[in-house]
Amino acid sequence: MTPIGDPRRTAPAAARNRDPILAALRPLLPQAGLVLEIASGSGEHVLHLAQALPGLVFQPSDPEADARASIDAWCAGQPNIRPALALDAAAANWPLDRADAVVCINMIHIAPWAATPGLLHGAARILPAGAPLVLYGPYLQAGVETAPSNLDFDASLRARDPAWGLRRLEDVAEVAATAGFGAPCVTPMPANNLLVAFRRGSNLSGADRSA
Repeated sequence: MTPIGDPRRTAPAAARNRDPILAALRPLLPQAGLVLEIASGSGEHVLHLAQALPGLVFQPSDPEADARASIDAWCAGQPNIRPALALDAAAANWPLDRADAVVCINMIHIAPWAATPGLLHGAARILPAGAPLVLYGPYLQAGVETAPSNLDFDASLRARDPAWGLRRLEDVAEVAATAGFGAPCVTPMPANNLLVAFRRGSNLSGADRSA
């Protein structure tokens, strides 16, 4: 728990999944350049990534002012993290015109569907050919039995907001293709999550190109 008056938020899941996410991202991200994180939330993930990958510059973002305050408080003094931007993934214009990679952790299922095509087309606008867009979170997959915990999670999300819920990976990949991304490389992650990586204008190498 953070002290009263401290703007930093805490997400218990971040402490559990940040190391597996970092390990999966290492071979996908460039050695140098700018990484835009969409929906940075508390800011704990971007801080962990920036500390482990000092050759990269990270640009966190979030549409919520309180989240941006949390991000900036967590990241204060970290030299390779820029101040958080106000960015709505569904918006037609983003306050950044270029990045070398885009990362989005646990947003797609807790946002209206419009945020997903907004994210995919927005990333396509700012990424050069071959650059990665990496998504993390739970998904539904055709022909793959959904874990009971994910079914319960999906039901709880839809009870909170009917516009939320787990998305079909095939639907996300279809929109990604219309935005100019190749087929995804899908990496199973702990707690029934997936790391889904696209590259603009190309297919990622890898044995699993689900969806």
